[in-house]
Amino acid sequence: MFAGTARRSESSDGRRWRPRRLAFAVIALLATGSLVAVPLALSAQAPVGLGTAGNFAVLAGSAVTNTGPSVISGSIGLAPGSAVSGFPPGIVLDGTTQVANGVALQAKNDLVTAYNDAAGRSSTATVAADLAGETLTPGVYTSASSLGLSGQLTLDAQGNPNAVFIFQAGSSLIVGSGSQVNLIGGAQACDVYWQVGSSATIGTSSAFVGNILALTSITMTTGATLQGSALARNGAVTLDTNTITRATCAAPSGGGSSTTSTTTSGGGSSGTSGSGAPGTVGGGTTQSSTGASGPTGASTPKQPTAKKPKHPKKPKTLKPVKPSATKHHTPKPVTPKPVVPTTAKPPAFTG
Repeated sequence: MFAGTARRSESSDGRRWRPRRLAFAVIALLATGSLVAVPLALSAQAPVGLGTAGNFAVLAGSAVTNTGPSVISGSIGLAPGSAVSGFPPGIVLDGTTQVANGVALQAKNDLVTAYNDAAGRSSTATVAADLAGETLTPGVYTSASSLGLSGQLTLDAQGNPNAVFIFQAGSSLIVGSGSQVNLIGGAQACDVYWQVGSSATIGTSSAFVGNILALTSITMTTGATLQGSALARNGAVTLDTNTITRATCAAPSGGGSSTTSTTTSGGGSSGTSGSGAPGTVGGGTTQSSTGASGPTGASTPKQPTAKKPKHPKKPKTLKPVKPSATKHHTPKPVTPKPVVPTTAKPPAFTG
């Protein structure tokens, strides 16, 4: 009897504890899911705000020097230094040269803010000193000392055109000759940032991508190209037959947002016009254009305009017709013609 009672008690206790065990299991699964979601949330980074420094393809603190026919697509800025040399033979397209003026100083202040922002981002992963052969997804990658590239690096946005890649180098950035950065999966050069704790060197004939924010200096060796900007806080930017194209993000498709593009020409601050400031090239105006925005991106139908009522024409006043003077014609007398009698001919001889 006692054994039967004990078995019934055990079975009832088991049934009583089953719902509690199930609840504990659900809570444990939810907790595990939240832990998995944390790294994914951390990997979604906002772009580094370059401010007005983003208008420059080259920005330096002490000097900008060039050798050979370099082509710079974007503005060149220098502050507080005043030595820009090598243009020509170098040429500047789609931009101006701003030297030790208000525009350059503001860009320099914005660069300091952007550098501190990039340096302060929480690291997603620690990477090896050489990034060659790596394929990386969006995130913040950190190297406590130098960071290098001796081959090919692939950045995969995984279909997200807003994906952000930030690289933090504790000291230098050294890119070897012929190295290359490839963008796939919708990655854009404007969203790639290299925060360098000292100086950066981009090797001969290499094809580099991204905005380089160096604390000291940046050296572009012979034939190297950069799709992005070379921004040095305190030191010089040195060029040698290079092609630098300032990176701009593709405009979002559809409505819901507006994009603003600013093209600066000549000296003076944005929104003003006038002659070039000392140390600048030329003078001119600043033009700004803002794209239209809309909730759906569809064009707004034209509203029908009310037609103005036509005024009735005034009736023309008819002029009275003057009676014409009637001319009386006197009939001419008719002279009758005389009738001439005809003589009858004798009958013809028939005998």
